[in-house]
Amino acid sequence: MSEAGARRGWTIERVLFAIAGTVTLASVALAVTVSPWFLLVTVAVGINQWAYVSTGGCPASLMLGRFTGLRRFGG
Repeated sequence: MSEAGARRGWTIERVLFAIAGTVTLASVALAVTVSPWFLLVTVAVGINQWAYVSTGGCPASLMLGRFTGLRRFGG
């Protein structure tokens, strides 16, 4: 990563990717150890990712932008 990229910090897209991966892994672990119903959380993550891709926003991105001040990549 360039020095300029390191100074800018994380973008909304990067944080969303990290959150989605963490929640997906946690829900799969819970589905294996507790109940298969936790796979519905994985479905919700997938729906939110498609919402972000198709509309440019999802509930998580709107909250992150409003409460943390994170910016979009290139913006």
